[in-house]
Amino acid sequence: MTDHPRIPLAGVIGSPIAHSRSPALHGFWLRRYGIKGHYVPLDIAQADLAEALRMMPRMGFVGANVTIPHKETVLGLADIVTDRAALIGAANTLIFRKDGKIHADNTDGLGFIANLHQNAPGWNAAAGPAAVFGAGGAARAVVAALLEVGVPEVRIANRTRLRAEAFRADFGARVTAFDWVHAAEMIEGCATVVNTTALGMTGKAEFGISLAAMARGALATDIVYTPPKTQFLIEAEERGAQIVDGLGMLLHQAVPGFERWFGHRPEVDEDTRRAVLSA
Repeated sequence: MTDHPRIPLAGVIGSPIAHSRSPALHGFWLRRYGIKGHYVPLDIAQADLAEALRMMPRMGFVGANVTIPHKETVLGLADIVTDRAALIGAANTLIFRKDGKIHADNTDGLGFIANLHQNAPGWNAAAGPAAVFGAGGAARAVVAALLEVGVPEVRIANRTRLRAEAFRADFGARVTAFDWVHAAEMIEGCATVVNTTALGMTGKAEFGISLAAMARGALATDIVYTPPKTQFLIEAEERGAQIVDGLGMLLHQAVPGFERWFGHRPEVDEDTRRAVLSA
């Protein structure tokens, strides 16, 4: 009998999960690099998550991405949690180690910054304050990343001000909270403006906040990528801002996981974008 090496499996865990573009992305990379492996969507209910995570390595899984509603829960189920995942309070990338331990990380911030560097190569983090709309899990990853690369001040507006104020407690004095009704005013003087809310996403309400105070030459980016060019980005571009869409964040955040699971660091390029957009 001939022994065959075990084909590595990975996937994305969420509920619901059918909408995820991650299988199209990882499937494209697996085909591009001729890697024998599979990446599949896994719709797992919250009540079954712990049992599923313990079973997956036995089934041949080497890791997984994690999305809503499990990104916070997996921190309590992992054996090893990176400092950045602990700071953000959520994980999006799991590695099932050979010693049986589950390693949890958060690569959203890495993906966010890599997207800016690729699509706005002249962007300078230290050029001025950043304004961030929203104070959810994605915002935590974005704020942590902005502070790490040297943004001098991060201003946050959220519908619930208490959530924005919690950022100051967690991330320090370089963070300032604003009432949602003053969100348009906090943009003034900012070199970077980020929408981390679902406003403007297909099927959701439009962004609706005036960008009149945005400086010409500022960088505006939206983590929403359906549609690729949101109304927020359209208005920012009309006001002279440089814009970066959110698809690149999705692509770049996937790079570290793919490399760890399948042993090859994938490239993010126009072919990658087209493969995901056409899925």
